[in-house]
Amino acid sequence: MVGLVIVILVGYFAGAIPFSYIAGKVCAGIDLREQGSGNLGASNTFRYLGPWIAMLVLAGDVAKGFVPAYFAPDLAATSELPGHWLMLAAGFFAVIGHMFSVFVGFRGGKGIATTAGAFLALAPLALLWAFAVWALVLLPTRIVSVASISAAGALPVVVFVLDLLGYASYHWSLLALSVAIAVAVIVKHRSNIQRLMAGQEPALGRHKE
Repeated sequence: MVGLVIVILVGYFAGAIPFSYIAGKVCAGIDLREQGSGNLGASNTFRYLGPWIAMLVLAGDVAKGFVPAYFAPDLAATSELPGHWLMLAAGFFAVIGHMFSVFVGFRGGKGIATTAGAFLALAPLALLWAFAVWALVLLPTRIVSVASISAAGALPVVVFVLDLLGYASYHWSLLALSVAIAVAVIVKHRSNIQRLMAGQEPALGRHKE
């Protein structure tokens, strides 16, 4: 039980590191929570700080999902729980930490990049197909929220289909995790969905003063 608690705490606090907030303060003296969408993620970073800093933030957000999930069995080597359960717990709480960071008033990002990092450790083939959905939606629309919602919704479907067709052997808990994260990501995008319905959701691009 102690091992599981350690994994959960490491996952949450790793996920809670607000790379975009830090980048905004260090590079431009701004609080990204008060700019644009107010989202602490790579998209809002791109709009206000440019592509290079956004790429660094994106890499950090992916890493804070991947590292806790990948190393969870080592962090709790004495735990009686199977390694995949520890990895699932670390990945899930890393995403929760990113969405609700204790370091910035329990605000955060929408969870896409950190989910990608967690699934890079948990199910890279499923992640690849979900990323393909993300890219295929983003290219014609140039609206990141639409691509992200599409990828999140596709993730449980991809996990189920890959297992059903025998291309991967996934434990049922991975499907449950993908459903839970998909729901959380879509709920976090509710303001984007409202703007989409009103025709006011911006396409990807730099903010102009």
